[in-house]
Amino acid sequence: MATRTVMLLRRWVAALLLCVAPPALAILPIEHWQAASGAKVYFVANRDLPMLDVSVDFPAGSAYDSREKSGTAAMTHGLLRLGADGLAEDEIARRFADVGAGIGGRFDADRAGLSLRTLSDPARRGVALDLLARILRAPRFPATVLEREKVRQIGALREADLRPDTQVSRAFFRLVYRDHPYSYRSVGDVETIGRLTRDDLLDFYRRHYVADRAVVAIMGDVSRQEAEAIAEQLTGGLPRGGAAAALPAVTPLPQAVTRFVAHPAAQSHILIGAPGISRDDPDYFALFVGNHILGGGGFVSRINEEIRQKRGLAYSAYSHFSPQRMRGPFIIGMQTQRDQAEEALAVAKKTLRDFIAQGPTEQELRAAKQNIVGGFPMRIDSNRKIHEYLAAIGFYNLPVNYLETFVSNVERVSVADIRAAFARHVDPERMVTVVVGAASDRTVTAPESP
Repeated sequence: MATRTVMLLRRWVAALLLCVAPPALAILPIEHWQAASGAKVYFVANRDLPMLDVSVDFPAGSAYDSREKSGTAAMTHGLLRLGADGLAEDEIARRFADVGAGIGGRFDADRAGLSLRTLSDPARRGVALDLLARILRAPRFPATVLEREKVRQIGALREADLRPDTQVSRAFFRLVYRDHPYSYRSVGDVETIGRLTRDDLLDFYRRHYVADRAVVAIMGDVSRQEAEAIAEQLTGGLPRGGAAAALPAVTPLPQAVTRFVAHPAAQSHILIGAPGISRDDPDYFALFVGNHILGGGGFVSRINEEIRQKRGLAYSAYSHFSPQRMRGPFIIGMQTQRDQAEEALAVAKKTLRDFIAQGPTEQELRAAKQNIVGGFPMRIDSNRKIHEYLAAIGFYNLPVNYLETFVSNVERVSVADIRAAFARHVDPERMVTVVVGAASDRTVTAPESP
C-alpha cells in the first residue's frame, strides 16, 4: 500500500506542476450537498487507496463559552469519546483498534469536531462509522471521568502557567481581544474548570452539537451514494437547532499598549500584534502573499533577515495572520536575550512600518509567488491534507473551487494589492506588545489615536 501511495502522490504532484489550475479540478472534484439531516457535506472520491477519512465539525469552539465557565467547550469535546451510548472509554478504544481505525478531533476558538480514519472495506468501515455515530449521538459525560479530567487539566494548567511562552500568549490575547470571546483561554482556567459540572457539559452539547450546524467532510474510497448514506448515518440522529449564535464583531484597538511581565527566564518572549482578518476577507490572498515576504517565508522573510540574519538578535522571528470566523490575530513573534529585547522590538516595529509604507519590491513578490506556487502540490499530496481543506472549505463557507483557484489567486496579487491590504488591516500605531522576561511588571499605554 505504501508504494502505491507514493506513486499516486508523485503523479498528482507532477500533474500539478505541469499545469496547475486545470488538473487541480480534475484531481479534486469536490462535490457538496445538504443532507436530509440539514448538515452540509463536502466529498472527494479517491478509489486508488482503500482508505476513508471522515470528519464532523460544529461551531462549538471556545468562543462559544462564557467567561465564567470558560473551558466548557473544550471539556465537552474532550469527553465525547470517553463514554457513549452504553460504551465505556476503554470499550470504545478497543473497538476502534479491532478494525484498525483511528479517531481524532479538532478544537479551536471557532469549531469542534471528531475525525475518523478507517479502511474502506464495508465490514471495517461499518464498525468504525457506527461507533462514531454513537459517540456523536449519545455521549454520556460520566461524572467520574469528568472529575478525573478536571484534576488532570488543572494540574497541566498550573504547570503551564509558570512558563514564559504561556504567559506571553495569555497576556497578548487578553489585551488584543479584551471582552471578546477570542480572549478566552481555549482550555479554560484553573478557577473556571474547577466549577464545571456534568450538567454544564450536557447543556453545551445539546445547544451546539446539532445536525443543521454540522459540516461533514468525506475523502476516500467510497461512491457518492455511499457518502450520502455516511453523512446521514453520522448526523441523522442529532437534533436540529437552527442557525448558530453569531459571534460578536471584533473591534479595533483604540490605542497601542505595551505590557512588560517579570519572569526569571534567560530569554524574553515577545509578541506584537492586533486583530487581523476573518477567513472570508477579500484581502486574504494579498495578505497571505504579503506576509510570506514580511515574516512568513522563513529565512528569506524581512523580519527574520533584519532580526536574525543581520543582527543576531533571535534564533527565529516570524509573523503570521490567523484568520478565523471573526477577525483572528496578526502576530509578530520572537525570543531574544533579555538585554537585547528593546533593540529587537525596535527593529521589528521599524521593519513592519517600512513594509506597510513601501510594500515589497517586485523581486520579493516574484520570489514569494514562486515559493508558494512551487510548494502548492505539497499542500494536497495526501488524503489527510485534502480532507483538512474540505473541512475548512465547508466550515468557513469558502468557494468550492478554492483549491482549483488557489494558484491563480496567488499569481494575481500585485505590490499595490499588498500595500493597500496591509494599510487597511494593520495599523502599526495601534498594536499590542507583550514582553515576558522583563525586570519588572509594568504597562505602557500610548495616547489614544484620533
